Amino acid sequence: MGAAIDWKAEGDRCCALLQDLLRLETVNRGTGGEDDGHEHLAIDRLATFLRSAGVEPRIFEKVKGRSNLVARVRGTGEKPPLLLNAHVDVVEADAARWRRPPFSGDLHEGYLWGRGAIDMKNMAAMSACVLAMVAENKADRPRLDRDLVFAAVADEESGSRLGSFFLVEEHPDEVRAEYMLGEVGGFSLHLFGRTFYPIQVAEKGSCWVRATFEGEPGHGSMPDPESAVVKLASAVARLGTRRLPLHPTPVVKAFIHGLAARMPAAQGAVLKRLTTPQAAALVLDHLVRDSAQRRSFGAMLANTASPNILSGGRKINVIPGRASVDIDGRTLPGHDGAFLAELGEVLGEEAKIDVLFTAPPVVTPHDTPLFAHLARTITRRDPTGHPLPYMIPGFTDAKAYTKLGTHCYGFSPVRFDPTHEVSFQRMYHGHDERVPVDGLRWGLEVLHEAVTTF
Repeated sequence: MGAAIDWKAEGDRCCALLQDLLRLETVNRGTGGEDDGHEHLAIDRLATFLRSAGVEPRIFEKVKGRSNLVARVRGTGEKPPLLLNAHVDVVEADAARWRRPPFSGDLHEGYLWGRGAIDMKNMAAMSACVLAMVAENKADRPRLDRDLVFAAVADEESGSRLGSFFLVEEHPDEVRAEYMLGEVGGFSLHLFGRTFYPIQVAEKGSCWVRATFEGEPGHGSMPDPESAVVKLASAVARLGTRRLPLHPTPVVKAFIHGLAARMPAAQGAVLKRLTTPQAAALVLDHLVRDSAQRRSFGAMLANTASPNILSGGRKINVIPGRASVDIDGRTLPGHDGAFLAELGEVLGEEAKIDVLFTAPPVVTPHDTPLFAHLARTITRRDPTGHPLPYMIPGFTDAKAYTKLGTHCYGFSPVRFDPTHEVSFQRMYHGHDERVPVDGLRWGLEVLHEAVTTF
């Protein structure tokens, strides 16, 4: 299947669409208003593209300008739909820190550069192209036994309230599906000369809190070692140096043991010890030398708390009576109920903790027909690669679609050259975000095969 497809032309079309999307400044700054995000710019471009392929999309907005697109190619209806999902909003980019302008869509050194190249306008472009190819009936595809649906959504970078949650809550029949493919997974991960392909089956929950400390107000000319700001600073310093308790979950154990089984014996033996709570801290602190890997494994093994917004006084000569820190808490499946107690143990008894936002962890079984099919597709396309179930520490639109009973997998395939220093982890929200053109073309073929043969 696929022999009649002109993959050079299809890859060119996907790259051109992604370039157009990267040039649109759909930056989500979190205000929630119509002057933020501007996702309608990307949605309009995707709608034009799909119409050219004979697919008429539907557009939905909770807030003007914060658009969402749903497009569908109908099958026989023998089975429930398969949903492809991508958000088109992006995080901010500091142009002064980039080698190429972050909204240029430049083709440079074999990469397409721009904010969103990995997170996740690449998936938007690939999904739109797959839908177009199916609609255009290329390569004599078999008749679909389920609808193929593509959702391009707003607001994921600020919690999805105006995007996938809006669709699930107010237009559920538009996006109801048995399975969803979205972020984060299907990318190549190179370790010790081996290539792995994590497929997301779980993600941590969110628990955003504000911790407030109080003290006596006073004059700045007479420092107070018990002031609210000093108490706050001490608590933040503890958060930066103390790891919350380690809880290896079943998905993380499967991932780590899968890595270990295909590594040299010495490295594999060390990795396996990460799934033993009594030894994991010693391994992380003394044997995992790469700081990025240490942070990644640490986030998979424990609830985490990142102090990100500090608030205190307003006048330089006044000691404030109150100071606070907003903390991004991420919680493990099965251990989210322990997070506040674990956090309070680090912050101390004087911290008053208020919960600002919560979202539960998500776990999808990886013994389903689709997961097995995705794994087989990866190994057909890269016989040296090893697909593994994976949990991400972050947040995706799976939080919303799971509410409809959908099985959600992170699968937006892209292959990175192991001889380059560019990797998925470095590009995600990073400076100089870019996607390899060859890796994108490979991902388009993989996604097309995975979708049409399922």
